[in-house]
Amino acid sequence: MSVDRTPGLKENVPQKKRQRFHFDLWFCLTLQNWILDFGRPIAMIILPLEWFPLNKPSAGDYFHMAYNVITPFLMLKLIERSPRALPRTAVYLCIITFVMGASIHLVGDSINHRLILSGYQLHLSVRENPIIKDLQPASLIDSFELLYYYDEQLGHLMWYIPFFIILFIYFTGCFTEAKEQKKIPVSGWLLLGPSALYYWYLVTEGQITELFLLTFLAMVVMVIYQQRKGLSPDSNGLFLFCSFSVTVLLVALWVVYLWNDPVLRNKYPGLMYVPEPWSYYTLHIKENH
Repeated sequence: MSVDRTPGLKENVPQKKRQRFHFDLWFCLTLQNWILDFGRPIAMIILPLEWFPLNKPSAGDYFHMAYNVITPFLMLKLIERSPRALPRTAVYLCIITFVMGASIHLVGDSINHRLILSGYQLHLSVRENPIIKDLQPASLIDSFELLYYYDEQLGHLMWYIPFFIILFIYFTGCFTEAKEQKKIPVSGWLLLGPSALYYWYLVTEGQITELFLLTFLAMVVMVIYQQRKGLSPDSNGLFLFCSFSVTVLLVALWVVYLWNDPVLRNKYPGLMYVPEPWSYYTLHIKENH
């Protein structure tokens, strides 16, 4: 009789061995998030345009391609190290959807950032942009709105929903009775700030506040439920939970800071007012330089 020996995803009894803080994985995730995701649009702006013609992939596009490969790999490694058996089917479906959504976003985001070099203003809607509103025939504007939809809505949802589901699935396996495993080491505290700050960028720029808050609420509920069973988050679960807690605070401060901005209020009219950092950049920083 054959036995499935897939590391970390096999159906077995929860392991009793002590789980160490996964500093290597958390560090790699944080570093590549900052370089390949946050640094992607910056690389597109600062590197000479002659190196990357407008009809060819930009430096940021290559960053995005690397992100689409490295991030799911690191997340699978994180799942493998879970001290408990996790649902394989859910993990695999999330990884597949994540890669597809991030790839859709790659194409849309590449074109949108090329438009910025031609005068496109991120703090305005598609139809209000000076380089778009007078296009002829007018049906071309619909095409740009479709591009925006793939980039900022469909791509983000297919990218971020499985991303947070995977983190939550991992979090559900990070509970222990051992007191010595319930402390974040110094290396974890050093990573906490950069990790939380990146999630702030992810939530605000990705416009996924509702998704993030739902994930955080689910984590809070899971903590309460497990505590009734005498279990608490281990060092890895505590690191993830604290990172999200600090992110909630940072998002709240960001909203308060821009609460009375009339231009951004016009672009983000919904109940959940959370402006994008790059919209703030094109409105208040780029215009002043």
